[in-house]
Amino acid sequence: MIKNKKYLILAIIFFSISAALNFPFPHEYPRGQEISVAFGFPINTMDGLSYIGVTGLLLFIISLFFLVKSLDQYHVRMVLIAMLLVVFLPMEMVNAYQNTLATGIYAIEYDRESSSCVFETKNKKTLTANCQFPFENHSNHPVRFNIEFYKKYLFEDDMPMLSLLNEGGPYEVILHGKERETVNIETEMELSRIGVDSISGDSSMINIKIVDGEKVRKL
Repeated sequence: MIKNKKYLILAIIFFSISAALNFPFPHEYPRGQEISVAFGFPINTMDGLSYIGVTGLLLFIISLFFLVKSLDQYHVRMVLIAMLLVVFLPMEMVNAYQNTLATGIYAIEYDRESSSCVFETKNKKTLTANCQFPFENHSNHPVRFNIEFYKKYLFEDDMPMLSLLNEGGPYEVILHGKERETVNIETEMELSRIGVDSISGDSSMINIKIVDGEKVRKL
């Protein structure tokens, strides 16, 4: 099946580099805040084109070229397998690392898709926030960290409710070994800081930072 071992080695090298550039750890996305993904590679950021994402995608395409050249049959099948690997392998590696070697905040998994915040106007001056954040500690030891909020998208400058949640912090969390918990945060903010008289609504899939001293993860 293999007709050129040199091309196969080159395919593996280029594939490994492209996968490393796409490795989604310790933050939500590699190398910044990406909003567009092709084959799992970050292509665009809020600041423009992500050259690392484009480089990763080009390296992956090059690896497919050498993979096809190295084989004398099963070309389509192996290309499909490579595409599946580049999409799923990074997250599987993250899961394996968190369940075996990771310690501290690096062993923490955050279920962003299940997170939510509800905002309600309590009176003419106060906005209340009630948020839920699901976490799981994959290590065998307790992990202590703080939750912080940051602006991920430019439009949040217009209504920075999530960023203002930092004023009620620090929000300290302690998860015991192998513990899964939904952390509830309730706080109040001054409406004058947002520049409105009344507002209500909810947010989901909240981006947060978990912080332990100088260690920071954007999730």
